[in-house]
Amino acid sequence: MADVAAQVSVAGQIRLVAALRWKIMRNYLRRKGNVLDFIGILTAGLCAALLVVGVGFAVSFGAHAAVSTGHFIWLMLLFFGIIAFWQIVPLFAAGFGVNFEFRTLLRFPLSLSAFYLIALAYGLADFAALASVCWLFAMVLGIGTADLALVPAAVMICALVLLMSVTLERLVGSWYERLISRRATRELFFGFVILLSISGQFIKPLIERFQDGPPPFIIRLIPYVALTPPVLAGSALNAAQEHDVGGLLLRSVGLLLYVLLFSIFLWRRFATQYRGEELSESVAPTRSAARLKSAAIIGMDVLYFLPPSVAAMLRKDFQYLLRNGFLMMSLFMPPFLVFLFSAQFAGAHPWAIHRGVSRDMFFPGMIGYLLLMLMMPAYNCFAYEGKGVQTYFTAPVRFRDVFLGKNIMHMGIVLFEVALSVFLLVWRIGSPSAPVLAATLVGMAFAAPGQFALANWASLCYPRKLEFGSMRGQHGSGVAIWVGFGSQFLLGGVCSLVFFMGRWTNNPWLPTEAFAALAAASIAGYFASLDGLSDLAERKKENLIEILCR
Repeated sequence: MADVAAQVSVAGQIRLVAALRWKIMRNYLRRKGNVLDFIGILTAGLCAALLVVGVGFAVSFGAHAAVSTGHFIWLMLLFFGIIAFWQIVPLFAAGFGVNFEFRTLLRFPLSLSAFYLIALAYGLADFAALASVCWLFAMVLGIGTADLALVPAAVMICALVLLMSVTLERLVGSWYERLISRRATRELFFGFVILLSISGQFIKPLIERFQDGPPPFIIRLIPYVALTPPVLAGSALNAAQEHDVGGLLLRSVGLLLYVLLFSIFLWRRFATQYRGEELSESVAPTRSAARLKSAAIIGMDVLYFLPPSVAAMLRKDFQYLLRNGFLMMSLFMPPFLVFLFSAQFAGAHPWAIHRGVSRDMFFPGMIGYLLLMLMMPAYNCFAYEGKGVQTYFTAPVRFRDVFLGKNIMHMGIVLFEVALSVFLLVWRIGSPSAPVLAATLVGMAFAAPGQFALANWASLCYPRKLEFGSMRGQHGSGVAIWVGFGSQFLLGGVCSLVFFMGRWTNNPWLPTEAFAALAAASIAGYFASLDGLSDLAERKKENLIEILCR
């Protein structure tokens, strides 16, 4: 090949790979399902863009105030916040980042330089990177509105911070990929993420405590962190305002040294990948332990009242739950949310609006929010089947039994979480009135079956493969996500209207009666949909197998 192929420059190699990625993207969108998936993700991206713009205004205003008042310590804190966001968020929200394995580039005859530049450029395609770049631009605008003469220095410093941040993010991400190459490490890291998420709830009290200015210990700490990038960036702008050219250049060189240092480490790391590093969690073969007999064999089957195929499906999904550490840990989130929201919003007495949200309003709202969170996985119920989905089409089992088993398992989890949350709500804020409690529980019987029917349809039409013990790329189909949210918001609107009718007619038991009738119709509709979904599964067989068996 070297004798017949012409040499291609580094820029030419990058251009060819970019054209290839564009063609892959264009061909991906030729399928109707992928177009809808892309629209769903694009809608979520637009919502995230609104958040980025809102924070951008705050950053611009903060930079303007810092320069106008001469408090350049606030610029240092802004730089620190942006850099920390850029480095931390991609680790916590890896499933929403760019899902691309750089080792796949090695199938092409790329040079190491081209491989390095392409992999580095992907660091700018992440949500956290795009948001941080926008905030750096907003910071330049804020500084420019306060002092136009500082704009050239601000552009130079923000460009150095950008280069340093993207290089550091790629370096940390590469080390992180190696760290979580084993499933046990991934699940421990996920537990650490949950712990940090819980600890993050204490940020609001800290902000309220120090809203008049930074705490004194931060000011005393600055001399000890004077060589860190945020302090170098802020002090460089301070030197520029004081016309200290030497101080500006010295601190700019300090930032440039950070860029060079991280680039050297990143080059070595990418060079290792370029030479064909393969991360695997395979272990050496060992003698397997003797398997215990199943409960059905030894006469202890607690699911004897279910059809055998439904009981087998329920046992299989239960084993999937035990194997998936991420899902097991996520079961702790509803109780935590009950503690969090009850402490912030709930009143101490019924209808005590002046002390918070009343119990009779907070209780159904909290249960509805938990149901929204707990029902979303049902919209991709074949996510962890993988190649095993082919068994459903070869075994003598009807798809209605498959759905029944999966839905019973999911409903068991929902009931357990809601029962635990109800107990905690009663303990934290007291019991609501009997009509509200009854209406809330009966309303669940209306909302859940109808959602299961729609979720089963979405699982067949828009499946998405997920991996055990993995964080990157672990999100459902964009269509399934917005269908799930849309259906839940619609059902939430219906439930709110029913509660309002009870208040309007001054009949506290009217919502319970209305929900009972709606629940009967919802349950009947669910069972009526099972046969139709079985026929749909046969028609969607090829699409289901193609996506889940990749």
